[in-house]
Amino acid sequence: MSQDRVSLEAVRSIVDDEVIPLERRFLTEGFQSVVGALDAVRERAKREGLFAPFLPPEYGGRGLSLVEYARVSEELGRSPLGHYAFNCQAPDVGNMELLLKYGTEEQRSRYLEPLCAGAIRSCFSMTEPEHAGSNPIHMSTVATREGSGYRIEGHKWFTTAADGASFAIVMAVTDPEAESPYRRATQIIVPCDTPGFERVENISVMGQRGALHQSHAEIRYQGCRVPLSNRLGDEGAGFAMAQERLGPGRIHHCMRWIGICERAFELLCARAVSRELAPGRALGTRQVVQLWIAESRAEIDAARLLVLDCARRIDEEGSYQARDSISLIKFFTAGVMQRVLDRAIQAHGALGVTDYTPLAFWWSHERAARIYDGPDEVHKVSVAKRILRRYGLALGRD
Repeated sequence: MSQDRVSLEAVRSIVDDEVIPLERRFLTEGFQSVVGALDAVRERAKREGLFAPFLPPEYGGRGLSLVEYARVSEELGRSPLGHYAFNCQAPDVGNMELLLKYGTEEQRSRYLEPLCAGAIRSCFSMTEPEHAGSNPIHMSTVATREGSGYRIEGHKWFTTAADGASFAIVMAVTDPEAESPYRRATQIIVPCDTPGFERVENISVMGQRGALHQSHAEIRYQGCRVPLSNRLGDEGAGFAMAQERLGPGRIHHCMRWIGICERAFELLCARAVSRELAPGRALGTRQVVQLWIAESRAEIDAARLLVLDCARRIDEEGSYQARDSISLIKFFTAGVMQRVLDRAIQAHGALGVTDYTPLAFWWSHERAARIYDGPDEVHKVSVAKRILRRYGLALGRD
């Protein structure tokens, strides 16, 4: 990455000096306890021109390519608070990208500009408890035209960061009779103070409900009325837009996971050197620990190269042409992260399952990496079918 775009050393410096020191309080007292301190970090990131660097310059960013931003995402992933500190957190990143490409001038002014500035937060509302999340064309939430607006009725969950969000981008069925199931849904902007928008609760995930950015909510849309001007993109284009959003989004996730792997690897190696099994005999003298270190290093490096190559393909060819690579990185990187975390926790013994390090937090929160944005099994089967078709095997539609 050229130094005139973004200095990775500068990003790492802020993460090491100001973000990582906040982790202990965050892990023991929750996200709300560090919001004020993170606001100060955000101001520093703005002053140094590092805030939301994926955005184009006219919106305060640095116009990074996906490959360039991937390297930044890895650095931020070394802390559970890193992405938020630089306004690079999901789902806001994906929503900014959608609004940049499909938003009207009014939508950009009202929603995108304050989101880019970090003045508000947003959420993305697609998954439903009644239907398999791996099949995004099967939804019950409907948006019916009434006069000059839509009336939305439905039930969503795992709407990340709805707690405290200013608006949601909702996937709702607008044409249930459309000939193609991929043309039934539309994305609609719903301000969270709209009558009928009900955040039922933050879902308890691995024993934690979370708050604000670190939360996943159950939402009910009970007669929410919004104007037609709140539609994002064309009617019926919701599925295509969601798929387009998920391609770069998986790069963001995968490089964040690699950042997690690197931090876990650092902790693993430091523990191997510092922990004594007996006087003068460090944990790292054990061959099994040496094997963990070698295997982790190889897997992390392999995953990084795979993800960066996928990011390059998306930059050059687009998400559709890179769909095989996108599926490969999704299940491969998630598996690497789980194995590296497991080894690091094992090396730390009882300390590894406490909140004195971020390892236990990542273990509980990132198990979902093999589920969200498409379960491992779906990605493996889909990519295998596409490969086999190229060899002439007749198979049904994915």
